[in-house]
Amino acid sequence: MWLGLFSGVVGVVYVVSLIFHITGIKIDTGSEEAKRAHQIHEYIRSASIAYIKAQYTIILSIISIISVILIAIGIATQSSLVLWTGVSYLLGGLSSATVSIVGMLMGVLSNIRVLNTITKKGLRSALSLAFRGGSVTGFLVGGIGLLGTAGLFIALNGFSDPISVTQILLGYAFGASTAALFARVGGGIYTKAADIGADLVGKVEVGIPEDDPRNPGVIADNVGDNVGDCAGMGADLFESYVEGMIAPMAIAAVLGHPDLVAYPVLFSAIALLTSIITAQFVALSPFKQPGRNLTATSIFSIVAAAIVNGIATYILAPTIAPALIAGILGLIAGAVVGFTSDYFTSPQYIPVKTVAKNSQFGPALTILSGLSMGFYSTFIPSVAIALAALGSYAIGSTLSATEKLLTGIYSAALAGTGMLAVAPIVVSADAYGPIVDNAAGLAEQAGYEENVRSLTDMLDSAGNTMKSISKGYAIGSAALTALALLFSFASVLASRSSLRVDTVMQTIFNAGHPEYGAYFISGIMIGVVVVALFVAMVIQGVTAAAGRLVDEIRRQFREKPGILEWKERPEYERAVQIVTFYALRRLITPGVLALLTPIVIALVGPITGDWGKAGALLGGLLTGSIGSGLLLGLFQGNVGNTWDNAKKFIEAGNFGGKGTETHKAAVVGDTVGDPLKDSAGPAINIMIKVMAVSSSVIIPIILFGI
Repeated sequence: MWLGLFSGVVGVVYVVSLIFHITGIKIDTGSEEAKRAHQIHEYIRSASIAYIKAQYTIILSIISIISVILIAIGIATQSSLVLWTGVSYLLGGLSSATVSIVGMLMGVLSNIRVLNTITKKGLRSALSLAFRGGSVTGFLVGGIGLLGTAGLFIALNGFSDPISVTQILLGYAFGASTAALFARVGGGIYTKAADIGADLVGKVEVGIPEDDPRNPGVIADNVGDNVGDCAGMGADLFESYVEGMIAPMAIAAVLGHPDLVAYPVLFSAIALLTSIITAQFVALSPFKQPGRNLTATSIFSIVAAAIVNGIATYILAPTIAPALIAGILGLIAGAVVGFTSDYFTSPQYIPVKTVAKNSQFGPALTILSGLSMGFYSTFIPSVAIALAALGSYAIGSTLSATEKLLTGIYSAALAGTGMLAVAPIVVSADAYGPIVDNAAGLAEQAGYEENVRSLTDMLDSAGNTMKSISKGYAIGSAALTALALLFSFASVLASRSSLRVDTVMQTIFNAGHPEYGAYFISGIMIGVVVVALFVAMVIQGVTAAAGRLVDEIRRQFREKPGILEWKERPEYERAVQIVTFYALRRLITPGVLALLTPIVIALVGPITGDWGKAGALLGGLLTGSIGSGLLLGLFQGNVGNTWDNAKKFIEAGNFGGKGTETHKAAVVGDTVGDPLKDSAGPAINIMIKVMAVSSSVIIPIILFGI
């Protein structure tokens, strides 16, 4: 635990050094292009900060209300467990907000500096700087995650009462999940409403290029890259990161094995330290292509984490060495999920080329071919995750002859820890994406020469690939983490009901149970459809906001014809205000659905006087939501990027190039895929974890009292 605290401090210190390095680079305003780029950058910066302030005013208000309720209940009932759970919940929400806000701000401050660096020092230096900008978000995930988890455990003297303390830590994870859910939904609605609105009028109707400064929606689109991809992904994987540690800790606490309680922190702490070292490979790599450089760094990080953790485990905790294999299986599963997403979304491979080819025959075949590739892309990752869980379960069963069930589910949960141990590198690569996307946009809008724009496009292309890998990784890790939280839910119920874990699991996860089987099956059906309802709400939010923005952009082109002739300035601020209003308006309902569904279902317990019925219904709900969430999350994340890169493949000159009917068909596919890959799909990751972790924190109080 002390190693975890130390690693967290090292991670935060590393982030501070990155911030000083980035902000120490002066912004170039020497040339006319540089002056225009700086002016546009200021629009993006001010609008991004305004949106993130408004969004987190809402989010932190919700977090504060829930934490105050928990603390008040704890004080009124003299329950230190509930009281500290409320405090922990608040700290989790604040930690998530810190990662999200600081990461987004540094992403915005990095984009203009990356563009300046390209013009002065070339591609390689700009790649290194962009990755460092993304690393602020990535290593805040690891640094603050370990500080919060290990620090709270030590502060609460965790080994004196590990069952209660790990349940308090689940409150920390719950707070992080709540903040991340609303941030992901709000940021996702904003970014895709702006993107779709700008593209539908600018590209399709008017025929001007992407990122053209004449488009009134272009600044809102640039802002969306930051509040969606950077702030949203950071919050998303932060809560996965802490849940990946805390879930197996809660299971191990019931087992009564202190080494197993501490091991997830040990594994993550070592992986963070090795990731800081391997992150320097980006600047030292022999690979000249940005995409190959970032991919090699990710692989290097996974291998280094596995090797160093192996050595540390055999030195520090040789009696639980088999647990190491479970963590490594998680690392391998993460690599499989990420690189499968890369295959199905990269223009280098057959799936994207197939969709681009079919676009020659109109938008209907663009959509149909993309849908088929999206569903194909779910098979290998799902099997890899299942095999990692099964393999880890089998390995864990060898740890103890008397508690095979518990050690098995512990190891299955530990696979999630392993998969998420290299999250700092994955998030760094993902947050790199919006930085270089904005840099490319600034180059286009400011009128830089073609040689500069071609370099920013190379960085941007690598960013698109890394975003595809990261989204696949995020949903894959979400499935393993939700599975771990599902097992921790059973462990918490066992500790509160004074029953064995195997007895509880036979009660709540058994379709053939004579008394509770029907409740379990009914819960599965509800869990499946709740995810679908959540997706519908998010996409509807994007549609409403995008439609309103389309009206606004059309109005400006109609009433100010000089815009297209470069004689009048578009009203960028009005477009930003519209998207902000609708994103904030629509972020509440999907989040409330995820928070309240388990609580409403749990009321079956007090109503019937039988906690087993509510437990079985909840067990089915969580099982169904994980299964359907994994499928829909992987599908939406991959299919959206497949359509996006098919469009880019055509724009590169294939199948007729820009302006052709083939290109227009591909733009339609990309537009359909945008809310899937950047709004609904990523939000599912958090939704299934929110339901699982809230079940571990809130449901035992409803079923068994304070």
